[in-house]
Amino acid sequence: MAHTVHIVGGGLAGCEAAWQVARAGLRAVLYEMRPGRPTPAHKTDRLAELVCSNSLKSEQENTAPWLLKQELRRLGSLLIRLADESRVPGGHALTVDREVFAEEVTRAITSEPCIEVRREELTTVPQGGVAIIATGPLTSDALAAGIACLTGSERLFFYDAISPIVHADSIDRSVAFRASRYGKSLDASHDYLNCPLDQEQYERFVAAVLSAESVEAHIPEDCCRYFEACLPIEELALRGRDTLRFGPMKPTGLIDPRTGRRPYAVVQLRQENLRADSYNLVGFQNHMRFAEQARVLRLIPGLEKAEFVRFGQIHRNTYINAPALLDETLQLKQNPAILFAGQISGVEGYVESIATGLMAGRHAAALAGGNEPRPFPRETALGSLCRYISGADPSGYQPANITFDLLPPLDEEARRRFRHDRRARHAEICRRALEKLARFTTVHVGA
Repeated sequence: MAHTVHIVGGGLAGCEAAWQVARAGLRAVLYEMRPGRPTPAHKTDRLAELVCSNSLKSEQENTAPWLLKQELRRLGSLLIRLADESRVPGGHALTVDREVFAEEVTRAITSEPCIEVRREELTTVPQGGVAIIATGPLTSDALAAGIACLTGSERLFFYDAISPIVHADSIDRSVAFRASRYGKSLDASHDYLNCPLDQEQYERFVAAVLSAESVEAHIPEDCCRYFEACLPIEELALRGRDTLRFGPMKPTGLIDPRTGRRPYAVVQLRQENLRADSYNLVGFQNHMRFAEQARVLRLIPGLEKAEFVRFGQIHRNTYINAPALLDETLQLKQNPAILFAGQISGVEGYVESIATGLMAGRHAAALAGGNEPRPFPRETALGSLCRYISGADPSGYQPANITFDLLPPLDEEARRRFRHDRRARHAEICRRALEKLARFTTVHVGA
């Protein structure tokens, strides 16, 4: 195999990219610096380790996250298939046992003859051939400096956050109740656990959050830029006393069976693994000191005796100013043999990282095989994600999750037909996307 693609980073995007290169019959060399060079967030040396949530977002039909996963399934995504196989109950979300998922990805990648895994840290971007940079949010300082030199742009930072996890048997089940919002569930016996708060309990909790001692930032506070969709609870509380109640603690669609009424606020807990022996506090990322977290979070009804598997943490996230640097095929404009994928390319979310890995892998395989990469159709979630990455306003650029806002609107006739029915409108957008993808893959199979 004369053609080789070098892929830097053994996370979600890098593993998916390597798999796609191998499926095209080319050789992939995948570099992962762990375990020789650990990160502040990873706990193991496994490939594709999930360090924040264990949720790959909604599986509810005709939602934007569902559409993106459907497109990936139809294109033979390895990681989405393994996520399906390591699924744990999570209402309408695709939630996985993170240990099983990482083990299965590692097994698949290391046993693939066309993929060579090198456990070493690269401090410079590979030159002289086709390469994919998929180093994720915790890119090492040395490589980040090399990327900055290559792109001519300064590094951009924001702080991402990890939610706390508690032991299941330390949750008071006489208080916490099982339910999904509005009764939506794939399996009612395995819904979220919900800890209800009345107004007095909520006010006491917010006051404790606001007075808690925080961990010092690794860089001066004026350099911290939080991603708006993943704000620490302290940042939300600072924006107003009711902000948490309209954010991660919203009680909408939930009824406390003890009172028969909607609570004033709710903390939702999501199952972490198949054994159901631990739960994470959904949306409760924070940067409080560990002792403070224990004190504050035990004010939540049902968690008074909570034992913590892991406390919330803040870690650095690095990404490039993609609209100024990349084109729609994720290639670096000034050096098309280098592609970017995953969170460093300017997307947010597990599935979005997998998606850019799949596209970068296919585009890199085309390049290495002497062909011209073709962007995915604009009407697809994949194509729209790349359009955002390459076409957003470079000033004040922030990472994005997949939403229907990124996809082009329906034509005038369809907009008129579905003007008063948002669900039907979204269903039509999904139908159009999957139809366009089917045509694209038929015409450009192997591209």
